[in-house]
Amino acid sequence: MLRRPLVLAALADTAVPGLLPTQVQPMSARPGSPYQRVRVTGQDQRHWTVQSALTEAAGSALDQTQSLVRLLNGRLTVGLPHIAGMATGPEGTTVAVYPELPGAPLAFDELTPRSALARALGVTLANLHDLEPGVYEEAGVPSYDAEGYRARRLAELDLGAATGHVPAGLLARWERALEDVALWHFPTVPTHGSVDEDDVYVDGDDVVALDGWHVAAVSDPAIDFATLFLGATPDAVDTVIESYAQARRERPDTQFERRVRLAAELRLMTDLREASTAGDEAMVHRCAKALQRLEAQTQDDTSLTPPPPGPRSKPGAAVVDPEDIEVVDENPTTDDEDTLDLPVAHLHDDELDAADEPPAEESLIEDDLDDEELGDDELGDEESLVTDEEHPGTDEMPERGADEARPRRDTSSEQDPTS
Repeated sequence: MLRRPLVLAALADTAVPGLLPTQVQPMSARPGSPYQRVRVTGQDQRHWTVQSALTEAAGSALDQTQSLVRLLNGRLTVGLPHIAGMATGPEGTTVAVYPELPGAPLAFDELTPRSALARALGVTLANLHDLEPGVYEEAGVPSYDAEGYRARRLAELDLGAATGHVPAGLLARWERALEDVALWHFPTVPTHGSVDEDDVYVDGDDVVALDGWHVAAVSDPAIDFATLFLGATPDAVDTVIESYAQARRERPDTQFERRVRLAAELRLMTDLREASTAGDEAMVHRCAKALQRLEAQTQDDTSLTPPPPGPRSKPGAAVVDPEDIEVVDENPTTDDEDTLDLPVAHLHDDELDAADEPPAEESLIEDDLDDEELGDDELGDEESLVTDEEHPGTDEMPERGADEARPRRDTSSEQDPTS
């Protein structure tokens, strides 16, 4: 359950003594994310990100993430989310507070082919993947070899099939790819695990920060390109991958781009699983429709696993070239759409979840800190934390009782395929 931004601001004040919030604003997050985030402005006008775990597993991951970030500090040239304080609400909600990262989130659909920014993104991912795996192992994050990672993906496929919404054709397509041994001979590397648009912060032509390390693992480097593949144009993706390959100490394996595509397709199934676990029936319906269209579009596609040597295909047999696939938006209210190729990217649009779009600024008074009102209301607009006439001359948040201002909601995480 999502909490009112004001509640999270109050918890931030507990986590970081002296923060003294004066404003709070919701931040976007992809549907199914195991975290809720808000932007808090302190009395000294410093900006903070408050990240609230929506599941118990996500809360546990915050401590592990901070251990990893400490070890990555100095090894990567980009900014990282260094936690300044943590607090726990009465329902067990874990909240982490860290200074706002520099730059602004990158919109993948605005990434220009052959641009300096696209090349910078490739170099940033190459630097991450060139780290020694021992750094991750020291932080206690998961570490897989190629076979272990393949087994994990197979387990995820079983969980996706158990929802009853994944078409049989796609299950067979993905199972063939996961059982094609040629795809799974590669060295695993330290990965971010889920490079979404709101994780990459840019300033001009530079990547200046990376957020969202909760599913980091030593695993397949292709996983960090999945959302990029879905959200950016093919030419922009090519530029990023070209720059990445040139910057790596060792060139990517020959099957790397096939696994990028596989990871992109499986991302939709991951969204389906998370929506199903969270009980979000609207999102389950959207994911199911998108999977049905993807199955229709890939019936004759051999981009994941080429056919074995043999007679040529019959004249007229359709083969879909990955370069021809277009990502288009899915309209959840339209049932007669005929085409939607790899719609995962636009399943993360802000319009899908009211909590994703920061509303207009609004002033709140001290009475809004009542717990029962905060728990029942929907996400509020940007909120200004002020006192009434009983507190003249101060911007501090009003006094709170010991039981006030404590949050939560539930979603699934990608961290463990069996969870």
